[in-house]
Amino acid sequence: MISKIDKNKVRLKRHARVRTKLSGTSEKPRLNVYRSNKHIYAQIIDDTKGITLAQASTKDSGVEASSTKVEQAAKVGEAVAKAASEKGITAVVFDRGGYLFHGRVKALADAARENGLQF
Repeated sequence: MISKIDKNKVRLKRHARVRTKLSGTSEKPRLNVYRSNKHIYAQIIDDTKGITLAQASTKDSGVEASSTKVEQAAKVGEAVAKAASEKGITAVVFDRGGYLFHGRVKALADAARENGLQF
């Protein structure tokens, strides 16, 4: 009998393993990425206080629906970097959420770096 592998369950295990070593502070908050089939979300989180300092997503950042998902992710990275700079945040810890660092996650990270975030 062939069993199917639940990719999201594997991702959540990978994410939990990474999160044991990774935490955002007031000086260096965590840039978290969540990716769904249609959208991509980015949040800058201070884990010591448990609050979201800045956020951006394909739903609210005015991203055109005609562009590719990678281009949309790059625009979200740009938007979250600008929102962070308005709050005075320059350095973050990147939390890829258990996703592999390529495609949309990489595009978001590169765009955030180009627009002033350091990680």
